[in-house]
Amino acid sequence: MRPPVRTRVVSVPPALALPVVESEFPRHLHPYWPKLQENSRAWLLEKRLMPPDKVAAYADGLCYTDLVAGYYIGAPDELLAAIADLSSWFFGWDDRHDRDAVHGRTAQWGRLCQGLHATLEHPRQQLRHPDPLVAGFADCVVRLYAHLGPRWNARFARHFHPVIDAYDREFGNRRTGTVPSVEAYVRLRRLTFAHWIWIDLLEPTARYELPDAARKHPAYRAAALATQDFSAWYNDLCSLPKELAGDEVHNLGISLIQHEGLSLEQAVAEVHRRVSDCVGDFLAVEPDVLRLADAWADGSAEGRKVSAALRSCVFNMRNWFSSVYWFHHESGRYRVESWDDRALPPYVSDVVAPEFPGTELAENNPSGGEE
Repeated sequence: MRPPVRTRVVSVPPALALPVVESEFPRHLHPYWPKLQENSRAWLLEKRLMPPDKVAAYADGLCYTDLVAGYYIGAPDELLAAIADLSSWFFGWDDRHDRDAVHGRTAQWGRLCQGLHATLEHPRQQLRHPDPLVAGFADCVVRLYAHLGPRWNARFARHFHPVIDAYDREFGNRRTGTVPSVEAYVRLRRLTFAHWIWIDLLEPTARYELPDAARKHPAYRAAALATQDFSAWYNDLCSLPKELAGDEVHNLGISLIQHEGLSLEQAVAEVHRRVSDCVGDFLAVEPDVLRLADAWADGSAEGRKVSAALRSCVFNMRNWFSSVYWFHHESGRYRVESWDDRALPPYVSDVVAPEFPGTELAENNPSGGEE
């Protein structure tokens, strides 16, 4: 039985509206969502990822748990909690990236990246790391690694190392004021949005690790890429005012303005067009993934499991569209017009990050992106 569709009351500005998402992609929420919100708030406090006053004032309004509770329908409650905490951590990491770049904290940023790389290989060793972002990441990774086993865990690490490296490249661009070309930004964004991480997490949600023949099938990969590109570009569309106010250089709209000579209005229209195309790309390939699931249902025990897992994965790929869409209009993360300082979101602490001298960190271990 599918969870009930959530009722929405928010309005969407015309420049950001996507009628096809509103009509063809009903939004669902995992039944654990109400508890998830409470637990996530407590986790942010426990791991010191937000100051208590910021948690009390802003955590619920940021709607981070709403976002994830719509992605991973069918996940065990404890897995959904770990994914939700990873998502909240990701937003916190993104905010640290911004403030470290603004204040020129290059040494601290470098140590943070090293700590995150080390965590992927030996997460339990980093649970007591003095930097809350490293320790919080370690907590998430330990919990996620408990679900599908060594092969999936190794793939998760292999996909996350390039995400860290891509954030580091963005840090360098930000320090030099370098706006990537449109083509370079598209490649970079597929890493900084962690496309393959969120897709990998569909498998523990389905409680089954897909065989390579299913996971690497062109139809499955095309559907996955469409959902993630949609999410990344729609985020760019909605966060463009926030990022222009903060002198950010990483946004598809900013690259289009800088390198293609588009006006702001033209750039918004072009990003909107690309977002709409992603929806069309998914709808075109979704039947192929469902046929792939049918083909795996050959009467064998394994075939039945693969078929069911594929159906779970493509159902939740579909849920990305509605969850991402409505999150951006409900969350306080993008309401730049209501902030006292348009360059500094009120939910972010601008206190200088502490120094952690003498911390033993592993060497960086970058690897290729998606398989």
